[in-house]
Amino acid sequence: MANAYLQGVEISASQFLDIFHHYDNDGNGYIEGKELQSFIKELQQARKQAGLELTDQMRAFVEESQTNADAKIGIIDLVQILPTEENFLLFFRQQLKSCTEFMQAWRRYDADHSGYIEADELKSFLKDLLQRSTKPYDEKKLDEYTHTTLKVFDSNHDGKLCLAEMARLLPDEENFLLKFQNVKMARKEFNKIFELYDQDENGYMDENELNALLKDLCEKNQKVLDVSKISTYKTAFMALSDGGKLYRTELALVLCAEEMSVPASL
Repeated sequence: MANAYLQGVEISASQFLDIFHHYDNDGNGYIEGKELQSFIKELQQARKQAGLELTDQMRAFVEESQTNADAKIGIIDLVQILPTEENFLLFFRQQLKSCTEFMQAWRRYDADHSGYIEADELKSFLKDLLQRSTKPYDEKKLDEYTHTTLKVFDSNHDGKLCLAEMARLLPDEENFLLKFQNVKMARKEFNKIFELYDQDENGYMDENELNALLKDLCEKNQKVLDVSKISTYKTAFMALSDGGKLYRTELALVLCAEEMSVPASL
């Protein structure tokens, strides 16, 4: 099936997802090692069988992978290699220009403040991106985009997207949330940290309190976090806030490794 799809001049959103999952055998979100070797071999065979030349993007990727033993491709990389219909994932990425804009969108579309975007909320999110860009679509296409996006980014298969999963839409250079994945804490430690930096004990952090926390986190994790980007981190974090009040549950989306069940008002 994947080989037949690779022969296509244009690949639909759902076919694209089938191709990715076919080659990502271990389900780690990347095609790499033997998976990548199989993908390249079958891509070349499929294009030849269809009487098609490799595109410039395909050729450049094949050449790079042959000289780089550690080469791997993620879901967004694959969109740029394969002739995907409307490049729907790239389109959605282009609508979110920065991590701050992404955080603002997250807060707006996580309507029930559950810490997750579920299928109906994701559909509203994608619909608004399409309308904002005046990109033509119909209800069937919107449903396909929603279903495919959910399946692409839902790494633990729970039928909803957490902040870290959804953030994979962002370009790596903009996605500092990937860096914060490496400094996430257990719930008990996170609660201690929150209470320590919530100096006036009003149940939320303001910009000054958050700034102090980020400064200490950057100094403690210099290999991962960039102290020169504290201002960028702070702006993005505060995009999750409620009128400048960053409550425990919102901060936990980025810094806590466990699901929080603490009400935002605490």
